Amino acid sequence: MFYFLIPTLMTYNFVLVAAAVIPAIFLMVKVYRSDRLEKESGPMLRRLVVAGILSSLLALVEEWILMAVLNLALEPNQAAYNIILYFVIVAGAEESSKYIFLKKRSWDSPEFNCQYDGVVYAVFVSLGFALWENISYVMSYGVGVAFIRALTAIPGHACFGVLMGIFYSIAKKYDRQGKAGPSRVFRLLAFIVPAFTHGMYDYIASVDTGNAYFVTFIAIVFVVCFILVQKMSKADKSI
Repeated sequence: MFYFLIPTLMTYNFVLVAAAVIPAIFLMVKVYRSDRLEKESGPMLRRLVVAGILSSLLALVEEWILMAVLNLALEPNQAAYNIILYFVIVAGAEESSKYIFLKKRSWDSPEFNCQYDGVVYAVFVSLGFALWENISYVMSYGVGVAFIRALTAIPGHACFGVLMGIFYSIAKKYDRQGKAGPSRVFRLLAFIVPAFTHGMYDYIASVDTGNAYFVTFIAIVFVVCFILVQKMSKADKSI
């Protein structure tokens, strides 16, 4: 009886998915084209995107377990509760899951032979994560949320990926040189720096009701990461 509604519903769902996916794909293409020395292979990039999607599922499990522990330990809306929630649980779970899949998919790959490669790999994993997360948000709350997330959450995940990728590349350089100690330090920084930035992003968004501090913060992060991508791309060399 209502078969005539099916094409309309399919079109609407397609629009929602497109609105969720296009911003992430746009940023992937931008970072990919900035790779001057040696473009990464299609199969490698596809594996990284899938890794990002899988990392979002791992993060959900981590967050569910840690939230259960936090709710037993502290009352909601306390300062300590919010700090642990945004910096440890949300940012920690999401960035650690990205890093786990990033390292599993790329660390031992023979394609990982240039400094900028780490940035490409980390951004693709982060945007795979953001792409899947964005689809769930847009399908739940409608196309209106897609515009807001296209300006904030999607570029935010890309920036976290840039920060992760820079330290990840340095770690790989030291690993190639046989310097295990410095390599471990920079692998740790590849998690800590984006996790802290991610935590600041979420925490400021939660407490800044006027949005002025949040807009200022994300503008600074976006500009800094854009400059870093440009510099890393121009200074790219074999490792």
